[in-house]
Amino acid sequence: MLTFITKKMLYGLLVLAGVIVVVFFLFVGFGDPVRLVLGQTGDSATIKNIRKELALDQPKWKQFLLYVNDVSPLAVHSKEEIQSKQLHGIFIGGDIKLAIKWPYLRRSYQTKKSVTEVLMEALPGTMLLAFTAMLISTIFGIGLGVLAAVKQNTVWDTSAIFASVLGISAPSFFVGIILAYVFGFVLSNYTGLHMIGSLYEVDPFNGRQLQLRNLILPAVTLGIRPLAIITQLTRSAMLDVLDQDYIRTAYAKGLRRKTVIWKHALRNALNPVITAITGWFAELLAGAFFVEYIFGWKGIGKVTVDALEKLDFPVVMGSVLLTATFFVLVNILADIFYSIVDPRVKLD
Repeated sequence: MLTFITKKMLYGLLVLAGVIVVVFFLFVGFGDPVRLVLGQTGDSATIKNIRKELALDQPKWKQFLLYVNDVSPLAVHSKEEIQSKQLHGIFIGGDIKLAIKWPYLRRSYQTKKSVTEVLMEALPGTMLLAFTAMLISTIFGIGLGVLAAVKQNTVWDTSAIFASVLGISAPSFFVGIILAYVFGFVLSNYTGLHMIGSLYEVDPFNGRQLQLRNLILPAVTLGIRPLAIITQLTRSAMLDVLDQDYIRTAYAKGLRRKTVIWKHALRNALNPVITAITGWFAELLAGAFFVEYIFGWKGIGKVTVDALEKLDFPVVMGSVLLTATFFVLVNILADIFYSIVDPRVKLD
């Protein structure tokens, strides 16, 4: 197990290294960061100081090395850098210190706030949205998949297959617009839902209030595609398992049908489903970008899109790195869960 996790972590670090290279050279050189910081005003001396502060007076290769040094957990920093950048971690040495630190994602051009702070404020909203969407898709997907398998070649089976194909085919942004219009506008008086809204809303009389109803439409929108995938995988896996000899033996021993289906058949059919669930959770974090923007849900997706509109590249770059890190971690957890559910799977 430890060898497997170590190997996966090394692969993950290589992936993140590739992401860092792509992110840096994709966004560097677009727009003038100095103008984004100062606006259209600013004398030449101020501009020169800002360029020096942001290391824009250095060649591109050196800018890249400085960026890698900032985002790397293991780096080298001077005392002045530690104080000015407000780095957090363990620092060893004199004027030049070896640092084991929290990655420094730099500061927003627009708000001057730390990118880490901006993303951490938005992360809970995205995580809640992704968890809720995954919970909805898992519960209903497994239930519909089992129903379709048990009721094979009936109207229940046909309906489940049709709905899953429709769910896979429909893009999330299109479904989001339809749901927002129908349930958040046309039927708003009956559903009590709104087209846009975040987890917390500020009321002039009651202050900051929790609005869980605003979670319903974006979570359903985000969960439709994984629900369709989970339904099809569960149905397919259940049909394979229900034809096994041990299932017929269980029936021959007089076990109840519900016990055979839910305790014996479903447990052995869950392997591909768990892989899909863990894999799709990482996908949901990426898919949340469009859904959050459509519904005005305050999360990393909306923050990133807003930053793109304002050319606030440090926020965009930090968001991409954070999402890539989640992809790596979720994939490692998927393999571990897979081995726990199916003891036959060995982690090498």
